[in-house]
Amino acid sequence: MATKPVSQRAAVVSRKTKETEIRVELVLDGTGRYEIATRIPFFDHMLESFARHGLFDLIVAAKGDVEVDFHHTVEDVGIALGQAFREAIGSAEGIRRYGFFVLPMAESKVEVSVDVSNRPYLVYRVDLVNDRVGDFDATLAEEFLHAFCQNAGLDLHVDKRYGRSPHHVVEAVFKGLARALRDALTIDPREQGLPTVKGSL
Repeated sequence: MATKPVSQRAAVVSRKTKETEIRVELVLDGTGRYEIATRIPFFDHMLESFARHGLFDLIVAAKGDVEVDFHHTVEDVGIALGQAFREAIGSAEGIRRYGFFVLPMAESKVEVSVDVSNRPYLVYRVDLVNDRVGDFDATLAEEFLHAFCQNAGLDLHVDKRYGRSPHHVVEAVFKGLARALRDALTIDPREQGLPTVKGSL
């Protein structure tokens, strides 16, 4: 991928299947502005929190078969958002590459670690006392993250330290991911080229 100046680390991705139609607009070096519309209120809230705490400017417009299930929309947004991140990152020259954040949320605490490595992998150790947040299946957070990691090229590890409320736990996951990525994608002025001894990510 071509090198992108910091001011141009942005992407627009569209994805259309028989089940969903997704459009994502992303600016990595933004201010946390967002316009999210997936027809899944809790998922919208999570993506809004992700944008705000990552300082990403993010537009997500999604139409899906939510009357059947939320799964297709959540997974396909993960795919499109991951593709947008991969495109916006470009060559990855100058980035810090690694990010880590421990985020408290009321009675819950979640640890998130990320390596922008172009070698996707997800470790998700989040046991929930119950998996419902209103009409949202909280286990779909893992499906979203798997799709996101695979398409963004991230090695992502998420561990719940403790917590009871599925709302608080999942929100801590999204906010923790945002802050870990915010650190990992920051341009380090001392970094010359790619942050690896292999010559490429």
